[in-house]
Amino acid sequence: MRQLIECVPNFSEGRDKAVIDAIVGAIAATKTPDGRSVSVLNVDPGEATNRTVVTFTGEPDAVCEAAFQGAKKAQELIDMRLHHGEHPRSGATDVLPLVPVQGITLEECADMARKLAERMYKELGIPCYCYEAAAFKPERRNLAVCRAGEYEALPEKMADPERRPDFGPKKYDETTARSGASNVGARNFLIAVNFNLNTTSVRKAMSVAFDVREKGRKAREGGSLTGALIKDENGEQVWIPGTLKGCKAIGWYIPEYGVAQVSMNITDIEATPLHKAFDEVSAKAEARGMRVTGTEIVGLVPKKVLIDAGRYFLEKQHRSVGVSEDELMKIAVRSMGLSDLKPFEPREKVIEYLIADPAEEAARERLVRMTVKGFAEETASESPAPGGGSVAAVMGAFGAALSTMVANLSAGKRGWDDRWEEFSQWADKGQKVLAKMLELVDEDTRSFDGIMAAMGLPKGTDEEKAARRKAIEAATLRAAQVPLETMKTAMQVFPIAEAMARDGNPNSASDAGVGALAARAAVRGAFLNVKINAQGLEDKEAAQKLIQEGQAMLAKAEILESEILSLTKL
Repeated sequence: MRQLIECVPNFSEGRDKAVIDAIVGAIAATKTPDGRSVSVLNVDPGEATNRTVVTFTGEPDAVCEAAFQGAKKAQELIDMRLHHGEHPRSGATDVLPLVPVQGITLEECADMARKLAERMYKELGIPCYCYEAAAFKPERRNLAVCRAGEYEALPEKMADPERRPDFGPKKYDETTARSGASNVGARNFLIAVNFNLNTTSVRKAMSVAFDVREKGRKAREGGSLTGALIKDENGEQVWIPGTLKGCKAIGWYIPEYGVAQVSMNITDIEATPLHKAFDEVSAKAEARGMRVTGTEIVGLVPKKVLIDAGRYFLEKQHRSVGVSEDELMKIAVRSMGLSDLKPFEPREKVIEYLIADPAEEAARERLVRMTVKGFAEETASESPAPGGGSVAAVMGAFGAALSTMVANLSAGKRGWDDRWEEFSQWADKGQKVLAKMLELVDEDTRSFDGIMAAMGLPKGTDEEKAARRKAIEAATLRAAQVPLETMKTAMQVFPIAEAMARDGNPNSASDAGVGALAARAAVRGAFLNVKINAQGLEDKEAAQKLIQEGQAMLAKAEILESEILSLTKL
């Protein structure tokens, strides 16, 4: 598996486009000695914060080199002695986290982060703190500890052996005065999010931030903002914890938008999903006489975050969650006001969409991206693929789609309000079957292409003949296994169609019946492809097992189809 990591540096410049473009250009232009580069996925500048968040991905060596070059360019162009902004900061390259994406561990990213920090100091003279998973000291896992006092506190911190950077000079120097100190670390995905309030009061926004952030607020006598601080028997400050685990938050005012915001980093998206944070900030704001008017996601977000949010808000409305991913995302965007300040485009903000190879994705989904007319005409052409296997998968997909439709209609039927969850669960199952059936449409054609590719291998020598024969056998086995998988998946349609024919909206009974017919046609059609490909196998024992398994499913499918049709009473 290819190793892939993400880097999300935050640079202390959000107003000068020329400076931002130069830094991003240095990152994008980076190439390793063997020609590897990175993909810049997102550039998110903020005028009031005077800060730009850049997101890029690639293989580890390329990402680390690009991060170094970005920090080098930022050191050249940003003078921290002149910097002012709403966001806490300590350096021109303020934070520089490495995030594992694929084929690599957090621990490996932490090791790379430490080496990157060391290189930044040795070659550029930039002092560096290592934070989160890369921290050398337990307390420095918390970025706030590393950045305490911000840029202005660096002279004092660097004079203190306990507080000076992990890599850096023993005293404040001219290089540090210009570049500040960078915080280099490794972490899992976090969500940087701002909740917009219908107020301009920073004090009120900060109060909500204190209410929700995990750290909470300092305890004071009488519970007032001006009461004396409360300390424990050891003289330590007592804190009142906030309500959201894994969340850091502050309040600030953004002149360019004319609103105060609760600015939050959600560092544990399992403990605190975005939708939970939204509802909690909304509740605390309302308790203080304010409203959350919208949400601003800074940088990128994993797809699951929006999918889970969409499901959550549909469930709150007692509506079916058995809808497409695109619809779930639309619900999430509307529910949390993600387009409040500027349009939110999932294709530009969801990391999975941005790291996907468009050409590879288009090739993998060539058939299912066609119109119905296009698919039918492609099937009718003289090309042998798509053939019966892909068409069988399409029929199974329509069987799943029809059964899911009846479930969704039943969930929203007037007078059946107390049954929405029952039908929502069926619709959710149907959506999963539909997604798998659609994958098999193209997979069946790819398996046929595999046979053709194997047959085209050279056969001039005995070794080549043996290799070709082995490749043909493997491809033929795969071509029999794929339609068998189509049969198994289509069989999952019947329980949904049966439940809908028996208990669903009676006005849609015929749709449940057609769904069963389509599922049985998918099973029967796919079985024909199992048999014809199994006949070509040299391993007759494996061929017989495939056919026997298919025969058993076909016999069961015919019984189920008959039972479902009888339930429709049509």
